[in-house]
Parts: sequence; C-alpha cells; structure tokens
Amino acid sequence: MGSAVDDGAGKRATGRLEALSPGQAIPFGGDRVAYVTPQLAAAFRPGDRLLVADGALLHLPAQEHARAEAAVGRAAEAFARMGEVSDAAITAFFEAFATRLEDEGCWSAIAAANARDVTQARDRGRSVTRLQVTEAMRADMVAGLRAWRDMPAARGRVLERIEHPGWTVEQVVAPLGVVGFVFEGRPNVFADATGVIRTGNTVVFRIGSDALGTARAIVAEALQPALAEAGLPAGAAVLVESAAHAAGWAMFADSRLSLAVARGSGPAVAQLGAIARQAGTPVSLHGTGGAWMVVDDSADAERFYAAAYHSLDRKVCNTLNVCCIVASRADELVPVFLEALRQAGKRRRGAKLHMAEADFHRLPPEWRQKTMVLRPEGPREEPMAEPIADADLGTEWEWEETPEVSLKVVADVAEAVALFNRHSPHFVAALIAEDPAAHRRFFEAVDAPFVGDGFTRWVDGQYALNRPELGLSNWEHGRLFARGGVLAGDGVFTVRARVTQTDPHLDRANAPTPPRQA
Repeated sequence: MGSAVDDGAGKRATGRLEALSPGQAIPFGGDRVAYVTPQLAAAFRPGDRLLVADGALLHLPAQEHARAEAAVGRAAEAFARMGEVSDAAITAFFEAFATRLEDEGCWSAIAAANARDVTQARDRGRSVTRLQVTEAMRADMVAGLRAWRDMPAARGRVLERIEHPGWTVEQVVAPLGVVGFVFEGRPNVFADATGVIRTGNTVVFRIGSDALGTARAIVAEALQPALAEAGLPAGAAVLVESAAHAAGWAMFADSRLSLAVARGSGPAVAQLGAIARQAGTPVSLHGTGGAWMVVDDSADAERFYAAAYHSLDRKVCNTLNVCCIVASRADELVPVFLEALRQAGKRRRGAKLHMAEADFHRLPPEWRQKTMVLRPEGPREEPMAEPIADADLGTEWEWEETPEVSLKVVADVAEAVALFNRHSPHFVAALIAEDPAAHRRFFEAVDAPFVGDGFTRWVDGQYALNRPELGLSNWEHGRLFARGGVLAGDGVFTVRARVTQTDPHLDRANAPTPPRQA
C-alpha cells in the first residue's frame, strides 16, 4: 500500500499507492468513504491508479492509463502546432477524408472490419442497429465532412470591437484546445468528432468496444491519410486504441482536455462526466433521451397521427417515448395514437405500449393480448400493453425493432408540462395544438432545450442545422451557460481579447511619460 514518512521537519510526505487490501477505506468528497472489494484488491498492481466517481471505485490499470495519456499527449502537441495550419489546409483535410470514404477500395476495407465487429457483437447478444455500416451511413459521413469543408472559417473572426481614445479592444474567436470525445459504437460519428478541427481544435476519442475494429479501419484507411495529405499534424485526431472502459476513464481524468464530450448510455455518461468534473474539465453529456409529445384540446387529429407515426421510425435519442393526451379529447385521440403506433409497428416489427395505470381501462381488448417483441437478445413473447406508474414515465424504452412508447391521459397541458419537468430527461418536447397561445405558454413553461410542434425526430444537428453534432445537450445538470442545445464542431471555441494601442502614453493615473534619459 502507499506509505507516509516524516521528512525530518515534522511534515508528512506522501508516497504512491502500490497495493490495496480488501475492505480498505478510500476517502472521497471530503466526508465520504468507499471500500475496496476483494476483486479490486486482487487486480490492483503497482503503477495502477484509482478514481472515485459517484462513490464507485474505478480501477485504472497502468497500461490503459498510459494509452490514454499518450493519446492526449499527441493531441496536445498537435494543438500547439495548429496555429501554423492554414484554414485552407483544414478545408483540404475534410475533402480528403470525404474522398477516401468514397473510394471503393478504402470503403471495402472498412466494411470488412465492420462485418467482423457486427458478427462479434451479435455473438455477445448485443444490438447492432447503430453499429452496422450502410451506404446511407457512408453517404451521411461524406455529407457531414463536406459540410465542415464548406463551413466558413471562424478562427480570428472579430466578434466585437470597442474603441477607446488611443486604443482599441477586439474580442476574437480562437480555438479552445484538446477535445476529448467518448461515444457509443456508431462508426459514423467520425464526422462529428473531427468537426472540432474546423475551428482549430484537436480531438482525442474513444469508441465503444463493439465498433473498435471499424474505427481502426477508418483511421488507417481514411482519417490518417487525409491528415497527412492536407499537411495537418498526425495528432490532430487521435483514436485511443483500447476496448477497456478504463481507457475512457483515464482520458477524461486528464486535465489537458479543454472539453470532455460523452455520448452513450445514461449511467456510463454520468460516470464519465463526474470524472471530467473532478479534473476541472467542462463537460457536454448526452446519455439519456426520449421525446415527449403533448396533445392539446385544440389539436388536429390528422396532424397528431402523422407526428406520432413519423416519430417512431427507429430508436434513437429523439424518438417519441411518452405521449400525453388531454382528457377532453381522449376518447377521440387515444384511438388515433394507437393506430399510429400500430402502423409504426408495421413499418418495423410489432408494437409495445405502456399505458398509465389510471388509463388502462381505455385500451381496446386487442391491446391486452400477447405479442412477439424483438429485443437485442432475440424475439420474446410479452403483453402488447402493460400498465405504468406516473413515477416511471421517465423510463426510456430502448427498443430494437418493436416500437415501444408510454401513453398518459392528463387533465390539461399544464399537468403534462409538470410531468415532463418532473420525470423526463429534459430533452425534447412537442406540442400538437392549433392554438398559437397554447404554443407560447408551452414554450415558456416546459424545461427543454428542443421544443417543436410536430414530429420529434428533427432534433439532430446534421438534419436541422446542417452541422454534424458532437452531442445534444439534455440539461440533466441544469441549463448550460451561453450555449445552445446542439454542440457542433464550430461551437467549440473560446474568445480572446486583443488590444491595439495607438497612444503610447496611456496611463491609468493620467501620469505623463517622463523624459527618457540619454
């Protein structure tokens, strides 16, 4: 274990932690203690490290820490050189990256690596919906990279100029630094991650273990050759080549990061955020999702039907998760919703409904039967509809091929807003109403960064803003200061102040410049 010795002056000097004992107390948070498990004590070796995140002891093997440290170091060294890189070279990088993805030889190597990843993931009973590369995914990546290619350069842009007698202050857009990015097993997010290079930043990233082979192929076949062709430092975009979660923990614990971005499952993202905050690094976290749709008494039934149906085409973060219908229209509109869900199930494979306990009696008999629900581990026979408590409305349904959603009848829109603000992830809210005043009240009352009046699937940086996103802010930790809900590459910057002094004799006390002695 670690040791402490007297340095001869009455001071206690600390040593390094070299071993752990089962039951050993590890203080954290000022007044809390975590205890070492027998498994952790047996696994810990000299050179390893410990982190505490939300009360959990995390083991960082020396090898994983070294991998992350080296990757961040490469990105930090590259950032120091990015000031010498022209905007034209950055533009050339994005074009070269896109061109290589379009090349059939490069893409065939990437597709082959992805096929191996998909097979291994299926063998482990994992979902491959977002893992499998397709021609549509390829086209989206290329389009995203070319969107960054065509984005006007922001480095050096003057945001504000204040004139003073004898001097001028300019507020200038400048790169932020090294961006750390941990994301789920979705190969297409390379276009998202590298977007930070547009504003002169560098990026170091770790991808989920399911997609690591695909990521390595993209780096080798397209990313690194594009960096070299454009003359950018090789460390401008660095993949942490490890399947271990510990590598991501170590990366987010590195204080050299200027921003830590995490996407994936809720608990994992929250854990990564806690690690980065301990290191003093600002975070952008996107770990939970699920959109809510509220139907007002002025709603048009056809508009509601279309909005619900088109919000259930596939399971991603902005998929419809909870629908609230006002009681005054429930007899008419609950059947409309059930038909939209049934049709969405035809588009995929079946349907699954969670109905508020107090409203379960509203369901037609056919919804009380059993059905086959396709889960990541395979088909499973389940009730087509199940009751759900109001307290559980925040549950995000992670469906594979069977659209799954919750339904609640509310007294009015105000009750729906209160439920959203209490139980939802504070992410996406839609109001279906023909009354403009209802939309104004809804926008002011609902605590969501993304608010709409139709289908919920519009919440996507590339779809809505023509910018591949690093992540979507879901406000789980409060509203974000001076930043919008979509974090994209061109939004990762800082502001520096530059002064031009035309009067050499400026003095805060108005003292004259004394004559210079010869």
